[in-house]
Amino acid sequence: MPLPPLIPRSVLFGNPDRMAPTLSPDGTRLGFVAPEDGVLNIWVGPADGSRPAEAVTHDRDRGIRDYLFCHDDRHLVYLRDTAGDEDWRLYALDLTTGEDRLLTPETKVQAQIIGHNRWHPTTMLVALNSDNPQLHDLYRLDLETGTLTLDTRNPGFASWLVDTDLTARGGFSMQADGSMVLMRRAGIGGDDWVPLLEIPADDATTTGAIGFNRTGDLLYLLTSMDANASRLVRLTFADGARTVVAEDPQYDVADVWRDPATREPQAVVLDESRTRIVPLDPTLETDLQRLRALGDGELGVGRSDRADTRWLVSVAPSDGPTRYHLYDRGSGDTTYLFAHKEALDDYELAVMEPFSLTARDGLTVHGYLTFPRGLERAALPAVLNVHGGPWVRDRWGYDAEAQWLANRGYVCVQVNYRGSTGYGKAFLKAGDKQWGRAMHDDLVDAVNHVVAQGWVDASRVGISGGSYGGYAALAGAAFTPDVFRCAIDLVGPSNLLTLLASIPDYWAPMRAMLYQRVGDLETEADMLWERSPLAHVDKIRIPVLVAQGANDPRVKQAEAEQIVAALVEKGLPHEYLLFEDEGHGLAKPANREVYYDVAERFLAEHLGGRTA
Repeated sequence: MPLPPLIPRSVLFGNPDRMAPTLSPDGTRLGFVAPEDGVLNIWVGPADGSRPAEAVTHDRDRGIRDYLFCHDDRHLVYLRDTAGDEDWRLYALDLTTGEDRLLTPETKVQAQIIGHNRWHPTTMLVALNSDNPQLHDLYRLDLETGTLTLDTRNPGFASWLVDTDLTARGGFSMQADGSMVLMRRAGIGGDDWVPLLEIPADDATTTGAIGFNRTGDLLYLLTSMDANASRLVRLTFADGARTVVAEDPQYDVADVWRDPATREPQAVVLDESRTRIVPLDPTLETDLQRLRALGDGELGVGRSDRADTRWLVSVAPSDGPTRYHLYDRGSGDTTYLFAHKEALDDYELAVMEPFSLTARDGLTVHGYLTFPRGLERAALPAVLNVHGGPWVRDRWGYDAEAQWLANRGYVCVQVNYRGSTGYGKAFLKAGDKQWGRAMHDDLVDAVNHVVAQGWVDASRVGISGGSYGGYAALAGAAFTPDVFRCAIDLVGPSNLLTLLASIPDYWAPMRAMLYQRVGDLETEADMLWERSPLAHVDKIRIPVLVAQGANDPRVKQAEAEQIVAALVEKGLPHEYLLFEDEGHGLAKPANREVYYDVAERFLAEHLGGRTA
C-alpha cells in the first residue's frame, strides 16, 4: 500500500480556521481567534448563533492569540508584542463602542495579567516591569477609565499570589541555592513579607500555586514536597499547615478544575501517556461521562460562563482536528461548533502511539511514535523531533510536525527525555546539568531502540527541534554525528555560556534555578563550554540547517550567528535562515511556509523522504 496523498504544508502549518473559543462570563457572546485577511484576530458573535461573528480586532502583523472577556460584560482585553520581542502590551476593547485602547504604551516593558474575576468586574491586576526590568510590580487597572495605579512594589518575587479580592497576599522568592520561599504578607496592605513555606531546590520547579479559595484562608498548591510526583495540596495560609488533596505516585498533577464560585478543587488532571481526569467532586461524574462520549481524544473544558451551566469543550484526537462543542450541563445536550482546521478531514492522518524504553542507566523513558500510513514498519527513515523547554514534555494529540513527517514518509520519534516534566521530580532532577550528556543519551537510546525493533534504518535518521530541541539537534551534529544523517536547529542555543549570560532581564529571579538545572555560569564555566556544540564544531560532519528569529529575547540571534560563522569558517555543509520579523519561534504563516519548505527539501535530500 503506498503512502496517502501529500498533505499541503499550508494545511499543516497555515493559520487555523478557528481556535481558542471562549464564552463571555454572562454567556451571551462567543469569542474565538481566526484569520482576517490572513492574520489571526479576535472574532466575537452571539453565543446563540443568531448572527455571524465579526472580527473585533484588525491586526495586520503577527496576529493576536491571547485574549480575555472581562466580567463587566463590556470589555475584552488582549496582549500583543512587536516582532516577537515578548514585550507584551495590554489592550482593552470596548465591545459596545468598538473603542480599542492601548493601556501599556511604554516600550521595553512587559505586561502580565495577574488577576480579574466576577467579584471585581471593573478592576484588573496587571504586572509591569517598567521601573525595574527584572521585577514586575503590581498595578490596579480601572477598566472603565483605563487608568493604571501602582498597587504593590515587587520585593523580589518571581511570581505573585493574589486572592479573589484582588489583594496581593504573597509570592514566590527564589533563593541563591535554587530553593524557593513562599512569602506571606504580614497584614493587608503592609510592606512586610514573612516566610510561610520553604521549598527545597529539588521541589522548586515542581511547585506552583493554583490559587486561593473564595474565602482566602486556603491556598491550593501543586508541589512535590515530601513526595516524588507533584500533587495537589491544600495549605492553610495563616500557619502553613498542609493537607494532601490528590496525588499519584508516578505522574504529576498537571491541572486542576475548580468551582467557579467557591474556587475549591473539583477534579485533577494527571500527566500520563494520555491525560487522565480524576474527579474529586462526584457532581462532575455525569458531566465527564457525557463528554467522554463525544469521541476518542484529549478532553479540554472551558468554564468561563459565570453561571457554570454551559461549558466549551474540546476533543483533540491525534489523527484529526480538534473539535469544539458547547455543552449544556442541565440538559446534557452538546452543540457542535467547529474544528480548528476543517481541511484536515480531507486527508489521511497518522495515529500517535505511546512507547517506552529502558535507557542505558536503567531509567524508563517514555515518548511517542508516529508511523507513516501505508508503509511497512521496516527500515524506514526517521526524524527524532526533540521538544523544547527542556522543562516541558511532549503530549499525545494532534501534532502538525508529527503529521508532516509521517506524511512525507518518516517515522516521527518524540522522546520525553530526563528533565522533562510530568514524571515526577526524580525524573526531572535526573536531567540536572545533563545537557549534552545523559539527556542526549536518552535521545540516542531512543534511536537505538527504534532501530533494534527493525522499524528504522540506522543510516537514515535525522534530528530536529526548536529551542532546547534546537540545542539537541546541534548537539547531535557535534557530539554524535555517527548517529544522525542531518540536523535541523530552530532558535536553539549553540553556546551555553552566552545563553546564560544573555537571559532576559525579567528571568533574573529564576537565575538560580537555571544554574541548578543547566550549570553555574560563575563556577562551572568549563563544564558549560564543554557541553556547548560550538566548542565541538570541528567534529560536525553532517549537514546542518539553522533557523533563527532576529528578535528572539530568550535565545539571541548571536546563538545562531556564532555556530553558522564556525560552520562557514570550517567549510562545513549548512543552510541558514534568518527571519527578521520573528522571535522565539515562527508566528507568521509566510515564514512558516519558507521554513518548512526548506526543511522538507533538506530532509528529502539527506534522508530520502518525499516532498510536496
